[in-house]
Amino acid sequence: MRGSPLFLCLFSMSCWVNLIPAAGEKIFHFGACRVSMSMREIRAGFTAIKTNIQSRDPIRTLSILSHPHSLHKVKSSDRCCITYQLFTFYVDKVFKHCRTEDLFVNRKISSIANSFLSTRRKLGQCREHNNCVCGEESTEKFKQILANYEGLNVTSAAMKSLGELDILLDWMEKSR
Repeated sequence: MRGSPLFLCLFSMSCWVNLIPAAGEKIFHFGACRVSMSMREIRAGFTAIKTNIQSRDPIRTLSILSHPHSLHKVKSSDRCCITYQLFTFYVDKVFKHCRTEDLFVNRKISSIANSFLSTRRKLGQCREHNNCVCGEESTEKFKQILANYEGLNVTSAAMKSLGELDILLDWMEKSR
């Protein structure tokens, strides 16, 4: 029993450390969910490849994430749900089909994908704990995003979605 207070102290410290965001991470509020993520790292990776990715977009007249189904009009209560859906969309559909002949670009895509995967995991846990449910409006917005994506061939849709990542990142930072 002599080690019990020491164990309790170490356990308490480890729990406390896990609640503090790592250096460079910001805490985002998506409805009832609070999630920390390194936006600076994601933005830096995206900025490094943005021109390359957007130059591969053959269809400039269509947007997957933009107006008229703008994310900026999503209700606060629906942000947890739609953010989780969008992270799942990027992890399951977009990043899987974004491969180029440029190893530097592929490494940046992989780094961004890993950040999204980690954040999606945190959001998923929070959603389950808080019973986040999508409202009708956000469900319709997400259906439109999927329809826009699925209206193109897989590679074009993935590159276009990756090229529009700044739309999602801007929305997330504004809803912080």
